[in-house]
Amino acid sequence: MNRVAIAILNWNGKKFLQQFLPSVVEHSAHIADVYVIDNASSDDSLAFLASNYPNVKTVVLDKNYGFAGGYNKGLAHIPNEIVVLLNSDVEVTKNWIEPVLAYMDSQPKMVACQPKILDFHRKEWFEYAGAAGGFIDKDGFAFCAGRMFYAFDKDENQYQENTEVFWASGASLFIQRAAYMEVAGLDEDFFAHMEEIDLCWRLKNRGYQIGACRSSVVYHYGGGTLDRMNPYKTFLNFRNNLFLLLKNHRTSNVHLKIFRRMLLDGIAGMRFLLEGNWSYFTAVLKAHFNFYGTYSKMYKKRQLEIQADQSINLSGLYKASIIKEFFIRKKRHFKDLDHRLFVK
Repeated sequence: MNRVAIAILNWNGKKFLQQFLPSVVEHSAHIADVYVIDNASSDDSLAFLASNYPNVKTVVLDKNYGFAGGYNKGLAHIPNEIVVLLNSDVEVTKNWIEPVLAYMDSQPKMVACQPKILDFHRKEWFEYAGAAGGFIDKDGFAFCAGRMFYAFDKDENQYQENTEVFWASGASLFIQRAAYMEVAGLDEDFFAHMEEIDLCWRLKNRGYQIGACRSSVVYHYGGGTLDRMNPYKTFLNFRNNLFLLLKNHRTSNVHLKIFRRMLLDGIAGMRFLLEGNWSYFTAVLKAHFNFYGTYSKMYKKRQLEIQADQSINLSGLYKASIIKEFFIRKKRHFKDLDHRLFVK
C-alpha cells in the first residue's frame, strides 16, 4: 500500500473518467493508489473502469450520497495515510503529488493542502474552485488568491510561494486521513458545495494548518456536476454559507454576524429579482427557510465543535468586508487588498 491514495468521486461521469483518468493514472500510479468511489451511477462508468483500468480500485456505494456523504462512506474503505479528494474533471500534471507531500511534511501542523488550480479551458488563468488558495472575510464570504467573485487573474507567477491559507479546495484536496476522521469528515448536511470550507474551518478551530502548494499544478474543467450558474447550486451556496457561520464562527456575537449576513443575502436576492432572475431569487429564499428549519440541528453541532476547539488558528481570515472591497471600492484582484488585514 502506498502512503497516498487518490480518491475520485464519480456519479454518472464516464465521460470525465474517459477524459481525465488517463492523466491521473499516468502521473500518480507510481506513488499513489488510485480509487474511484462510485455514487451509484446509472451509466456504464464501472464497466468502463473494469475494461480499461483494472488496476484502479473501486468503492461502489448503494446510492448517491452527494459529495460529502460519498467521500465519507468511500474513505471508510481507503486506509492510506494521506488521501487526495480529486474531482473527476481534473487533469493532473507530472510530479503534482511530490511537492505537496514535501510541503505538508515540512509543516508539522499542516494536515490539508491544495495545489494551484488553473482553468482547463484557459490554462493560463486561475479557476473558480480554489485558484491559488482559499481565504474568508469577516462576514464568512469565501474568496481565493487568483479569483474574487467573478474576477479571475491570469497566472503570471504572482502566486508562486507556498503559503498557509484559510481553506483548500475540494477539487484537489490532500488531507491526512487521521485528521479527516478526527473531525468526522465532511458534513453530510451540506450535501455539496462549501463542505470543504467547513472541514478546513473545523480543522483550524482545532489548531491545525491548511496550505496551498503553488509549485504543484492541476487543471479543473469545472461544472462537472452542477454548472456554476445553477439555481440549485445557488441554493446550496447561500444555505451552506449560513451553516458555516453558525457552526464555526467563534465570537460571542455570532448571531449578529448571521443577521448581518442575512441582510447581505437579502440584497443579493433583490439584485437577482431586479435582473429578472426569478429562479435565483427563489433559491435565496429557499436557502434561508431551509436554514431556519435546520437551525437547531446546526446549533447543536456548533456546541459539540466548541468542546473540541484547541488553539484556534485564524490565519487567512480577512478582517474586512470583501463585498465592500470588491463591489464598492472596485478592488478586483487579490493583490489589491490591504494585506495587513489578513490574520497571519
